[in-house]
This record gives sequence, structure tokens and C-alpha cells, in this order.
Amino acid sequence: MSAADPFARIARTLVGTRLRRLRYAAVTDSTNDDVARILGDEDARGLTVVADYQRHGAGRKGRSWTAPSGAALLFTTALPDPVPTADLWCVPLWAALALQAALHACGVDAALQWPNDLLLGTKKLCGILCVSRVAGERAWAGCGVGVNVRRPAPGSAAAVELAAVDPPPAFCSDVAAVDRADLLASILHAFDAMLPLLAMPQRIARRWEGAAGLPGAHYRVHVDGEPQPFDAVALRLTTGGGLEVRTRAGLREIALADARVLR
Repeated sequence: MSAADPFARIARTLVGTRLRRLRYAAVTDSTNDDVARILGDEDARGLTVVADYQRHGAGRKGRSWTAPSGAALLFTTALPDPVPTADLWCVPLWAALALQAALHACGVDAALQWPNDLLLGTKKLCGILCVSRVAGERAWAGCGVGVNVRRPAPGSAAAVELAAVDPPPAFCSDVAAVDRADLLASILHAFDAMLPLLAMPQRIARRWEGAAGLPGAHYRVHVDGEPQPFDAVALRLTTGGGLEVRTRAGLREIALADARVLR
């Protein structure tokens, strides 16, 4: 790593973990794309690709992820071991638990929102988008993460760029001064400590429910193909990462790929 790498100083804090290798790029199209190209290769195991800026950052269902240069922590971590293909659904939930713990350690108390967001109040602070390469019954996975860390100064070009984002996001700096490198180190240590949990998908689901305040969380849900969103009370996660909710019409199960929660 070069002296120009803002994350170089944390490398020594990761020695002894299974996620100790970092690769930095000032600009890239997408850290998820960078990792997806090498998933399954020996050289990818436990590698984190981190960037200051992504030209084509993406969220779920092809939605864009806008993050001015240097304002966010943008990275993708390739898990060091494959997971059963049938259990891929639990990887984003596992990542969310680790992210919540790491943010708390940095003075930011974020709330979990199904399926893959962390909120500060009612605003989005962090998104997770995982990538995978499936080889029969096992799959190699990468956890793509974007955390809004430092709100751009009012009137700056970055603030103007951010003004187009709807709904407006939250930033760690709204509640605490957080250094991106320190936050990445905290997250990678949390990932490393929680690697054994990936063998227990149902335990991940139950821990996520508790951390997200289920049952009882109130969501406004928009299901793909339906004209209007609806209000619901979230009850529990289902196997596969779906959500069981109670609506005025009764109980309903929402598949992970079929809906989004409106903030």
C-alpha cells in the first residue's frame, strides 16, 4: 500500500485475522464488480477492496448508490470460505449484525431495517449488497457495503450532488466524528469475530430479529408489481430471508426479492 492510501495505517491492526488483506483504489467502477470478477480464486479469499469513489455504485434491483468522493466508506469483502448455496440468504443479515456492532463501537447507534439497510433515525445510513459465485452446493460470497460517514460541507460540489438523493441520507457525522479507516477496521474485526456464525443461518435470523426489534417493527412496504405500498407490522424472518408481516387483511409473507421498505 502506498502512502497515498488513507486506509494503509489500519493494515497492522488486522494481522491475525482472516480478513487482513486490503486493496485500495482511489476510484473504481464498483468494488462489488471488482470482487465479483475474482470470487472463488484463492487470491480473493478474505480480501477487502475499498475505494474513495465508485463511478457506478449500485443498490438492490439496480438502483444507484450516490456517494461523493471521500464522504462514504465503500468496500466489498470476500468471505474467506464458501457457504452452502442454500444459505446465501443469511449473508446480508450476518453482515448487518456485524455492521451494527461496529458502528456502535464508533459511537453511532444504527437501527436495522429489512432487508439490507441500517438507519439513523428514519434516514438511511448504510446499505448492503452482496455478490456471489455459485458452484453447485457451495457459493463464494462478497459483502458490498456503503456507509455514509462524513456529510459534505454546505455549498460544496459534493453537497450539491447529494441534494439530488431522495430520500435524503444520514451520515455518521450527524451524531459522531468517525474516521473511515477506523470504521473499516472495526467492521472487519466484527466480520472476523462473527465468521463462525455463518454456519448457523437460523441463529443469524433470530439474532437479526432481536436487533431489529421484531416482532413489532412498523414498516411501509412496496411489493413489486403492486400499485400502492401498504403499512404492516413485521413479525419474523422466514427461511430464505423473507419477512412475515401482519396487515389489515391478515398475515402475509413477503419474499426477499419482491419488495422494499419505504422510509
